Amino acid sequence: MSFFSSILSKLGLGVANENSAAAQSTSTASSHSSSSAAAMGAAFDRPTVIAAPVLAPVTKIDVVAHLTALADKNPEKLNWKTSIVDLLKLLGLDSSLASRKALAEELGCPAEKLGDSAQMNIWLHKTVLQKIAENGGEVPAELLD
Repeated sequence: MSFFSSILSKLGLGVANENSAAAQSTSTASSHSSSSAAAMGAAFDRPTVIAAPVLAPVTKIDVVAHLTALADKNPEKLNWKTSIVDLLKLLGLDSSLASRKALAEELGCPAEKLGDSAQMNIWLHKTVLQKIAENGGEVPAELLD
């Protein structure tokens, strides 16, 4: 699981899609194995029907409400709206420089920003919020700018 996938998972995003894909591949595999012997004799007698994939409904998560609720329960005063370190801490993820660099590289941070932790952190915070929004999180525009 990628670092960013861990973030989505902590927010409850992407889990439904992964579960439905796993269920679909399991049901497809079991239907193939149970009908393969019977299908061998009749394979040329009828056309093959390929079922369309079942897509899980997209679930929107109010990211601000979710993170605010987590922050209210957290004994530390974390400024997750502007700090990638605080955002990762709030989600219970490793916020070390090494982890943030790995996340930045995973998300395609420009090389010139990787060398300056302050610039990398700013880029990373903005990019993480944008990617969360792209994956079903409702993130207000003021946090994406």
